Amino acid sequence: MDATFVIAAVVIFLIIVLANSARIVPQRTVYIIERLGKYYATLEAGFHILIPFVDKVAYRHSMKEMVIDVPPQVCITKDNISVEVDGILYIQIVDPAKASYGVTRYDFATTQLAQTTMRSEIGKLELDRTFEEREKINMEIVAAVDKASLPWGIKVTRHEIKNITPPESIKGAMEKQMRAEREKRALIAESEGDKQAKINRADGEKQQTIALSEGEKMKRINEAEGRGQEIERVAFATAKGIREIANAISEKGGADAVNLRIAEQYLQEFGKLAKLNNTMIIPSDLGNVAGMVGAIGKVLTTTRAQNAELEAVAAAPAKSAGQQYPPLNRPSSQG
Repeated sequence: MDATFVIAAVVIFLIIVLANSARIVPQRTVYIIERLGKYYATLEAGFHILIPFVDKVAYRHSMKEMVIDVPPQVCITKDNISVEVDGILYIQIVDPAKASYGVTRYDFATTQLAQTTMRSEIGKLELDRTFEEREKINMEIVAAVDKASLPWGIKVTRHEIKNITPPESIKGAMEKQMRAEREKRALIAESEGDKQAKINRADGEKQQTIALSEGEKMKRINEAEGRGQEIERVAFATAKGIREIANAISEKGGADAVNLRIAEQYLQEFGKLAKLNNTMIIPSDLGNVAGMVGAIGKVLTTTRAQNAELEAVAAAPAKSAGQQYPPLNRPSSQG
């Protein structure tokens, strides 16, 4: 009975010793081992055997990136406005031994350092710029905390500001300012549109005026050319008519016919003049009529000599127009 109890006690003792000496370290985790109260080794992932009652697992650290919530705090901006700011800090252990013995609580230490740095950076900026320069504030906090936590074996990867909350009175003023800014941009956009519309209308009117003036110019040119051609054709027709009359007079019996025609017209005009006062006027010397007809016949005789000059005058427009119309054929005179 005593032997069985001793054997059982020995087995239990061996189990306890084995449980205290054997260690399985998970992936991305390290154990800090102290031997007789002094740092001895850092155990990484895997199976390890420790000396019972001599070696002790003092600290367990995760090598994963950790997310630490930075509590909200009140910060004073450069223009003396209180804002409430909170954030998130991302850290990672790079040296487990320093993280164990360099600082008591590395998470609390990095959080406090991030808050103090945030207050300092917010105090350098005015309220409007704090919303615009979040990225710069985050970079400054990361640089300051990372430099201070280097002896602790901590690496600060990044920092993000979650909220920047100004007082309610400041919120109302900011909303009014934002509304005024939007109205200003709307007015500017409307004025720019009106300006562009006026410019477009002015360009259209300018092009329309130019087109109208060009059309009027072509119209006047065409009208002038038409009048010139009309005058030229009338001149040719007049010259042709004069030549025909001159040729007809030159023929046999033409002079007598002309004399007779002139005498008839003379008598008609004389008759019209006599009827103006309802009085019959008879010339004192009817022989004057025959004398006048004879004088007219002499005048018509000189037409032959002037025919050449009239023909040259009628042909002058054709020469100036570049011979646009063919010269008229002059019929040969007889007698």
